[in-house]
Amino acid sequence: MKKTIAAIIITTVLSGCQTADETLTTNSTPITVTGATASAIAGDMASRLAEQVDPAGTTTLKIDNDTSEYAIALEAALKGWGYTVIADGKVGKDQKPVEVAWSIDSFDGQVLARVSTPAIALGRAYTATSAGATPASPLSIMQRN
Repeated sequence: MKKTIAAIIITTVLSGCQTADETLTTNSTPITVTGATASAIAGDMASRLAEQVDPAGTTTLKIDNDTSEYAIALEAALKGWGYTVIADGKVGKDQKPVEVAWSIDSFDGQVLARVSTPAIALGRAYTATSAGATPASPLSIMQRN
């Protein structure tokens, strides 16, 4: 009898820890940014990344080969800051590039941009305009050990 009561109590407690998938929703959706918006966001994020990582002359960055306008703009912006950027995946024997990942999403009418390396992640919200984009939030910086 005691084992049955204990089993019922344990089952009841554990069932309360489960949540349905429907409750874990987000309103973030991937978007495509083009033209002046892509260039403005990529330029700002590249400049902020340059403030946080090793100097351009000594650092090689590796990003995934992507043909989106934002990926092309980000690669150009990083090169503009003096970084060697590898986008084709071909790394030389003596090169130890820093992996750079990025994402662009939309949330409540704003564009959320994120650029990260194994050591740091940067994020910021932007408001898209006809002339490009303007920052709508402070820069978020997360350093990893």
